[in-house]
Amino acid sequence: MSASPCVRIHEIYDCIQGESTLTGMPCTLVRLAGCPLNCSYCDTPDAIPFDSGEWMTIDAIVAEVRMRNRPLTLVSGGEPLAQKACAGLLSALADVAPLLQLETSGALDITGLHPAVRRIIDIKTPDSGEEARNRWQNIEHLKAGDEVKFVLCTRSDYDWALHTLDRLGDALRAGIPVLFSPVESSLPATDLAEWILQDRPPVRMQLQMHKHIWGPEAMHV
Repeated sequence: MSASPCVRIHEIYDCIQGESTLTGMPCTLVRLAGCPLNCSYCDTPDAIPFDSGEWMTIDAIVAEVRMRNRPLTLVSGGEPLAQKACAGLLSALADVAPLLQLETSGALDITGLHPAVRRIIDIKTPDSGEEARNRWQNIEHLKAGDEVKFVLCTRSDYDWALHTLDRLGDALRAGIPVLFSPVESSLPATDLAEWILQDRPPVRMQLQMHKHIWGPEAMHV
């Protein structure tokens, strides 16, 4: 029997899912190490290096997720899809996780993943510094259970996001939730809420609930 493939894991811990349409759900977060992007608002810079954390076999990761026995498992990063073994990890987790989410920058191909994976694409705005990395072909492959997120730094980011939604048109299928999130250090939540109420875009606003529970610097529960 061949050895279980390895994945570089930055950390695994239990939390409350603070974002997405599953906000508030108890969750095991599996954070992979490494990210080829460098977003201006990154709140997990320690996970950017590909040599952060430690190597774990997929079997060991699955065993830990099974032991924690949470209704939701979130695979995040870094950029999890930057590790070639991520697809295999997701397939293995699909067998033990009642709900399985993947948070990705959308800079890499999201096709070919296990159909149970609910993909959250974080579309990069101009003020993220990584707009050029958006892989727009991914939008055409979204399915039920997937979501799109815009993290907004400024009013200009908000206007860009509205224009982007108009431009995507039919490529962004009806029923795919679109979430707008403010960067708390640069965009007051009250401002974003007022803009959404005024302009009536087909989006929902979200805050990072976990940071309001444990504080902006809290990483572990």
